[in-house]
Amino acid sequence: MSILLVEDSQIDARMIGTYLNEWGLAHISVESGTKAWELLQTPDAPRLVLLDWVLPGIDGIELCRKIRTLGGNGTYIYAVMLTAKDRKQDLLTAMAAGADDYLSKPVDPSELRARVLAGKRIIDLQQSLRFAATHDFLTKILNRAEILAALKRELSRSKRDGKPAAIILADVDHFKQINDCLGHAVGDEVLKEVARRLQSELRPYDLVGRYGGEEFLLVLPSCNFVTAIRRADEIRFLVSRDVILTPAAKIPVTVSMGITVTRSSSDSVEDLLQQADVALYQAKEKGRNCVQGRAEADAAGV
Repeated sequence: MSILLVEDSQIDARMIGTYLNEWGLAHISVESGTKAWELLQTPDAPRLVLLDWVLPGIDGIELCRKIRTLGGNGTYIYAVMLTAKDRKQDLLTAMAAGADDYLSKPVDPSELRARVLAGKRIIDLQQSLRFAATHDFLTKILNRAEILAALKRELSRSKRDGKPAAIILADVDHFKQINDCLGHAVGDEVLKEVARRLQSELRPYDLVGRYGGEEFLLVLPSCNFVTAIRRADEIRFLVSRDVILTPAAKIPVTVSMGITVTRSSSDSVEDLLQQADVALYQAKEKGRNCVQGRAEADAAGV
């Protein structure tokens, strides 16, 4: 986790930066509230901010207010106000604006470290809670609710940008036999390894989640039908290429896949899932360990 230091005094910025370096805390330093606000709106923005009250452009109080408008995706930015203002009313003003903590200048190193570490613990806890709320406990990939929410977002983006997105339903073949013959603990190990293999073959912006039981849902943005068939077959091969090693046995595993792509403004999440499910059923009817696309899909791709 990096820290954003917003300080227009070069002396104070150098001193605080030295402390942070000594404590092994990575940080970025900017000298104005305007630059800080631009940085905080980026996808990988720092999650902990040390900011002066008096700043060029946007001052610290206004920056705190703006910070509190962020976090629509569930993230939280922890803000510590550093200022020479030390009246009780100033403290209340900073807290009312959205500051999480308040430290008077000149900054005492031990106090600063305590406040920073407290903020870091809160951010780490928030990230842990968010991960638990959005990821499957067993496989550590997105859970059903989150992958469906991601599919809904991607469908909206696809309609807006006019670019297709591929939806893949993958099902572990004969998984019930693994559970019945070797036990649920072994079945869990198989699911974890299949999830890992599915995720390892994806692009950074592709998504995979556990749809339910032994079914996985993959969302591939900007991917037409022809490309989706090819990518799905590559993923299918990767999953089945090597046996899965468990304490009980070496287990060969294959997956069947059903594919559809977004193709019109009338598409809905429910329609796409039904199309992918029909294609998955066709893959299983065909003998499993294969990829089937929506029957009427245009082989030229959209």
